[in-house]
Amino acid sequence: RRSIALPHNSFLADRLSVIEADVALQGSAREAAGLTRETFDAVIMNPPFNHAGDRATPDALKRTAHVMSEGLFEQWIRTAAAIARPGGLLALIARPASLGPILAAMERRFAGAEIVPVHPDADKPAIRIVIRARKGSRAGLGLLPPLILHTASGGVSERADALANGRASLFSG
Repeated sequence: RRSIALPHNSFLADRLSVIEADVALQGSAREAAGLTRETFDAVIMNPPFNHAGDRATPDALKRTAHVMSEGLFEQWIRTAAAIARPGGLLALIARPASLGPILAAMERRFAGAEIVPVHPDADKPAIRIVIRARKGSRAGLGLLPPLILHTASGGVSERADALANGRASLFSG
């Protein structure tokens, strides 16, 4: 809500709305919360992806927003499939270790997944993955070129800067 209210986002304000709902809701409870069936062109997720054993914040509310529960990706992606229109887009960010459960949850729901690994530096392992897929697609899995965040000298990479400043897209189409 705060982002939508920013002056430089005013041109979007009448096209956006915020729904606060538990993504684990199903059926009529999900519908009553405003997550109506096959309504949305795109579902964009930043699910909690810290494990319970990771160093957690002492703030209980933040902890529930940061720590994944058992079956989290199955619940979230099931809801995404229910509310996305046929051909609708799913996009999410997660840790690389979550790739298996994400792909399993997407099976028979979303396909044509494109995965972009995100690396802090060119010589370091990926710290995140960004995945985009389409509901009802029959396309295969694609692993796209990585996003490298920093240059060898420690500055922000040209691509990362272009993405952050709206001059480029992470995905081509």
